[in-house]
Amino acid sequence: MLNKYPLWKNLVILIALMIGFIYALPNVFPDDYAIQITGARSSTEVNERILERAVDALEAKGIAVKNSEIQERDALIRVNGSDDQVRARPVVQDALGRDYLVALNMAPSTPEWLKSLGAGPMKLGLDLRGGVHFLLEVDMETALEQRLEAMSSQVKRELRDERVRYRGGDLEGDNSIVLTFRNEDSRSEAFSLIRDQYDQFTMDEQSEDDEYRLMLTMSEAEVRSIQDYALEQNLTTIRNRVNELGVAEPLVQRQGADRIIVELPGVQDTAAAKRVLGATANLEFRLEASQDESGSNTETYEFRDNPNRDARLEQEVIVTGDNVSNAQQAFDENGQPQVNITMDSVGGDLMNRATRNAIGRRMAVLFIEYRTETEEVEVDGETQTVDNRVVEKGIISLATIQSALGSSFRITGLDSIPEASELALLLRAGSLAAPMYFVQERTIGPSLGQKNIDAGLMSVVIGFLLVLCYMIVYYRGFGVIASVGLTLNLMMLIACMSILSATLTLPGIAGIVLTVGMAVDANVLIFERIKEELKTGIPPQSAINSGYSRAFVSIFDANITTLLVAVILFAMGSGPVKGFAVTLSIGILTSMFSGLMVSRSIVNLVYGGRKIEKLSIGRKLANV
Repeated sequence: MLNKYPLWKNLVILIALMIGFIYALPNVFPDDYAIQITGARSSTEVNERILERAVDALEAKGIAVKNSEIQERDALIRVNGSDDQVRARPVVQDALGRDYLVALNMAPSTPEWLKSLGAGPMKLGLDLRGGVHFLLEVDMETALEQRLEAMSSQVKRELRDERVRYRGGDLEGDNSIVLTFRNEDSRSEAFSLIRDQYDQFTMDEQSEDDEYRLMLTMSEAEVRSIQDYALEQNLTTIRNRVNELGVAEPLVQRQGADRIIVELPGVQDTAAAKRVLGATANLEFRLEASQDESGSNTETYEFRDNPNRDARLEQEVIVTGDNVSNAQQAFDENGQPQVNITMDSVGGDLMNRATRNAIGRRMAVLFIEYRTETEEVEVDGETQTVDNRVVEKGIISLATIQSALGSSFRITGLDSIPEASELALLLRAGSLAAPMYFVQERTIGPSLGQKNIDAGLMSVVIGFLLVLCYMIVYYRGFGVIASVGLTLNLMMLIACMSILSATLTLPGIAGIVLTVGMAVDANVLIFERIKEELKTGIPPQSAINSGYSRAFVSIFDANITTLLVAVILFAMGSGPVKGFAVTLSIGILTSMFSGLMVSRSIVNLVYGGRKIEKLSIGRKLANV
């Protein structure tokens, strides 16, 4: 009998629609605005007493609490709106102190029976939820310079250990280190030593006025490797710092050869986020220069807490913050803030080798910070904002070495507890391999995010209703069937995005609107084909069967080509473009399913298995 699906096919379609309904349903329940509390360290527990203290602090400030609960590793406090959420965060942070991280979050209000099935709402992107967007640029020139300086120190240390006499070792030109020797034998010995241990360099021997020079130039492959490492290391460090901030569902990704995108949904304290993410807080441990050391091998730095005081330090760096494996804020015997440092095995060995022969001398902890300062200048009579990149180096500690140091020691001389906590956080999260500078900053408030959601939903509803009206007016009964299929298609699209944990952004909503318009294309092709078949005089049942079967190729070709474009957009694009591509791709697949399978099943239920004299598919159809 024509136009009747077998039972198993109807069951498959029904099961698919039921699954779609269940997994789309959580999106009906809006998320609650919440404050998330987690321990600053993995050992810090969030218990009922801590949660009660936070709730009491909020109630004392007149902030109503809808609900509070302890989860596996954190706690959630739900409040009534975005304004209360923004006000609540500093109140809770002050009440709990630095042992806990307090972040803005959105808590799902999905019923427990849906959670038990693994159903949850779609995630909202930065433009819908609010937060901050940063674009950071990695300073590749400084990355190369820092790496060359470190390798220069290693080469000089190796030459001293082998008792090869040399002078210089400074950086010169593009990616080069120049060493000078008294005779050719010393240069040849150094040449053999460096060649065997440092394949990163190409070496050039030069002689001039009884000076025997050896120029070490870093290879192009090594330069690219250092640049890639700097970007990847910074990417990892930024992710660690974001985790330390306690931000829920952040986005940290690479853009191009030297840039990183950071999006922090729910974060409104831009200054705090910039201070933690952008600070290139590194340390250098250096010995204080002795009286007989020449000025060319020393550098003078001021103390951070007292610019009127300075000290002369050796140029050679013992270890840097790169070798720090752990850092914790603590207090010394006088109650002053300090940071307890634990080095990795390499750093501990280097520290021990340097200090065991320097007992009685003083060692400095040099704090290095790279940041961007904004300055207004006049250009051609117009005021313009210019970002200046500033490097600040200051001594935070200068102490006498009492005994050989190892992997664990402490940094004192810090001004305040927040300074010690922030330094420990930055060192614990990892140091940046190269300085980074903010080249773009954008803040989206929660209210603006809600306006984006409202505007996006309105556009979907208006587009949906206009398409429904057109289909019903133009195709009559078959238009109603197409409208039901379109409704189910929208449900399937939302369900698929929820199942895949796709993040919905404003461009993603644009993809949904486009999908709503494209979803009826399949029905239009099928219905027009049915009308053409009816005009030839064939029976309605045969016209329906022929319309669906002959329109399939055209529908398939059109949707596959669009899907290919969406896949390319996803592969080549980033951020909002990817959000649009994901929504469009899923929408194409669900529209094919609803247009070819669901609407056909409905048509079969309405018209299949019985004799039909006419079809309600347009004004020009007559009785057959």
